[in-house]
Amino acid sequence: MKKILMVCLLAMIFGCKSNSEEKTVAVSQKEFSPEVKESIARGGEIYNNFCASCHLSNGEGIKGVFPPLKNSDWLKDKQEASIHAIKFGLRGPITVNDVEYDNLMPSLGLSDDEVADVMNYINNSWGNNYGDPVTEEEVAAIAK
Repeated sequence: MKKILMVCLLAMIFGCKSNSEEKTVAVSQKEFSPEVKESIARGGEIYNNFCASCHLSNGEGIKGVFPPLKNSDWLKDKQEASIHAIKFGLRGPITVNDVEYDNLMPSLGLSDDEVADVMNYINNSWGNNYGDPVTEEEVAAIAK
């Protein structure tokens, strides 16, 4: 009986995942410098506070209403426009993965380093693997 209880206890301990483990799995497994890893972590917090309410915590968005960020051709192909949208907001129609979206994305008032952080998170989450890390200088260079 003790052996069965011990096996059940071990199965419960090793079979359960915490939320922090699940979030780690959501982020790309690429090798990054400690600074980029910190940027991605900060970006995850910003994403959850400002972006997840529309684009959802899994990045899938709501079809026809809020575009997906997970496996998004628009995000992948239009990094500068994506940075611009986060920095200044977005108005007017866009097409993401062959679906048209025409909803207002307001400016969130994020600083350049916060925009870089959230871009780094989005570019490396949910299976995304979009380019080099975004820097604060890149964001600052994007004009309205």
